[in-house]
Amino acid sequence: QDLKAIDEIIEKLGPLTNLPLHHASGFSHPDVLIYTNEDPFYPMVATWGLIPHWVHSIEQQKKIWNSTLNARVETISEKPAFRDSVQEKRCIFYVDGFYEHHHFNNQTYPFFIHRKNNEPLAALWSNWVNPEDGGIINSFSVVTTVGNGMMAKIHNNQKLKEPRMPLMLSDDMEEQWLASTLDFEGELKGLLTTNDNIELQAHTVGKLRGKKYEGNIASISDEVVYKELEPEVLNF
Repeated sequence: QDLKAIDEIIEKLGPLTNLPLHHASGFSHPDVLIYTNEDPFYPMVATWGLIPHWVHSIEQQKKIWNSTLNARVETISEKPAFRDSVQEKRCIFYVDGFYEHHHFNNQTYPFFIHRKNNEPLAALWSNWVNPEDGGIINSFSVVTTVGNGMMAKIHNNQKLKEPRMPLMLSDDMEEQWLASTLDFEGELKGLLTTNDNIELQAHTVGKLRGKKYEGNIASISDEVVYKELEPEVLNF
């Protein structure tokens, strides 16, 4: 049975020609593997940027796509794009870490942020039927929450009201997040924390924008030291 599962996973990986992903922007809408409440043991290929089931045209899909990369946990049950998925289609996916930019002296410095145990990220998913050809697109949105103390230091964009970070799930919360029987507002939302107890590690990396960006390569997350940031930023 394990070999069968491996074969099925390899088959699903077939369309993912962009793997492995070492660095990707949500705005490029990459395909990744998610684990859904419908089958938490077998991954599903999904594109980043949730397309609600009620979208009625390609034009509408393209308009909404870039605004559904993330879903704020505080308001997902209120937003039309997410309120159905948060009740019926919750999922998780795994990443080694994520990138965030720090602003200092009119310059931006990228950080790679990760958690020791690589707990999964909470997400929502949807399957949308293309009205033009009847094809089905599976898509997802990363659930975010208020950033913890480290994120407040790194994610200091003055244009934003507060630092944000992905909602990371512990083992027990992973099971509850995927339990379709749990009502989000009544039972689940109160169990989710603001990640104050999440221990993260972070280091600066090479530029992720402009001419110095090296692209989707394994070394993109390697540490690069910027002496002008010490000790103002790196003293977590």
